[in-house]
Amino acid sequence: MTVESSLVAGSEGSATSEPPERSGSGFGRYLLTKLGGAAISLFMVVFSAFFLFRILGGDPVDALTREIPTTPEERAALRERLGLDRPLPVQFADYLTGVLTGDLGESYQYQRPVMELILERLGPTVLLTGTALVLSASLGLWIGTKAGWRQGSRYDRLHVGVALTLWSAPTFWLGLIVVMVFGRFLGLFPINGMVSPRTPPGFWPQTLDTLHHLVLPAVTMTAVIYAQYVLVMRSSILDEMGNDYLTTARAKGLRDDLVRRRHAVPNALLPTVTLLFLHLGGVVGGAILTETVFSWPGLGLLAYEALKIPDLPLLQGTFVFFSTAVILANTAADIVYRFLDPRVRQS
Repeated sequence: MTVESSLVAGSEGSATSEPPERSGSGFGRYLLTKLGGAAISLFMVVFSAFFLFRILGGDPVDALTREIPTTPEERAALRERLGLDRPLPVQFADYLTGVLTGDLGESYQYQRPVMELILERLGPTVLLTGTALVLSASLGLWIGTKAGWRQGSRYDRLHVGVALTLWSAPTFWLGLIVVMVFGRFLGLFPINGMVSPRTPPGFWPQTLDTLHHLVLPAVTMTAVIYAQYVLVMRSSILDEMGNDYLTTARAKGLRDDLVRRRHAVPNALLPTVTLLFLHLGGVVGGAILTETVFSWPGLGLLAYEALKIPDLPLLQGTFVFFSTAVILANTAADIVYRFLDPRVRQS
């Protein structure tokens, strides 16, 4: 009886000494931490967007009246209409209130709401950067996998060399080379805009002309971005090469291609998740250099046009919009990564 009592007591003690299940609460704390960090980052972006362009930029009134003879009274009236005559704390309070309510102000040069301009240019940017992301991710992951699996081969050396060269090349320089070769010299593709004004109306003519204009900027962006996927995926494959589970898979008689595709690649894909989500944020944020070189009417070109004046409300709005997209994409990557990698859940 004493032995049975001690066994029961021991089993009860061991049961009560086990730590409670914390998976739900652990994920809740993890999620709150990531969302809190994202909120702090967003606040810092909103704060810096207001003061950064006022410190670095020139006087918008001087830029807007550069080629127009104006009197001091007219300049003062323009400054008052733009709200630049008010104290800086008052301007910041109005700007912060507008951001919280979704009102990013009115553009100086376009005389239209900033949010309306952003939404108008969002479609072309998503088309360009989304196409480049799909092409670069697919091509980069495929080449990086084969290069890492064939470490030291001619295939590996060739593609790593090309990837490093393209990654180090300035985007605007590469875009100008593409314009000169395929646009000017060969004349195969248009070099600016999104649709030719001579294109007849209608869905198919407009769509085909847009795709024709899309080729050069999309190829330029793909050439720069895909190199990152090649190098990251190759490094991940090399990290997996010496693991025991690959040796076990080969010992079971699986072909080398099956070992790579079914076992090595799924584990090697984990480090590329963050890179992919960051580029997803860039899909919304746009590509300023590429859109400027090819005069692609997206958010990147809009930000460049705003910088020339400077158009403060438009600069602030695009900066906040770009940064918000990247922060949200990075936060999503952290959350998804927790489900993909058990080591993150255990930490």
